[in-house]
Amino acid sequence: MQLTRAGFLALLWLFVLAALRVVRSDLYSASGMRVPMPGAGRAPAKARGRSKAPRQMVVTHGALAGTRISLDGRPILIGRADDSTLVLDDDYASTRHARLSLRGSDWYVEDLGSTNGTYLDRAKVTGPTKVPLGVPIRIGKTVIELRS
Repeated sequence: MQLTRAGFLALLWLFVLAALRVVRSDLYSASGMRVPMPGAGRAPAKARGRSKAPRQMVVTHGALAGTRISLDGRPILIGRADDSTLVLDDDYASTRHARLSLRGSDWYVEDLGSTNGTYLDRAKVTGPTKVPLGVPIRIGKTVIELRS
């Protein structure tokens, strides 16, 4: 009887420590990755004729479907944090999940050390990745696209 109690208590503590580790990694995973991206803050170069450059980010699936954010050259932070540009109410999104940033005339998505990952058209984002127009970016249950 005493051995069963001790085993159960040890298992309970292992669970608590694992939960704390996940919460800690979610809170502090992006702390070292707040370096400004080259080209961040600059407006895209104007092209001659009709431009195919992305002008807005659109949420196509998820609780915020239909939400549109204008792309003005500033980085877009996506996550559960209140200071994010796109605040997600999604259990599968991290506090600071991903960032979209402008480099030259192209937009790049970068995962900020999230727990569940960021996907660009079914491929997991492992580093800054160029985002073509209309290609879905999935963060938890939320899907977004860049559109002109």
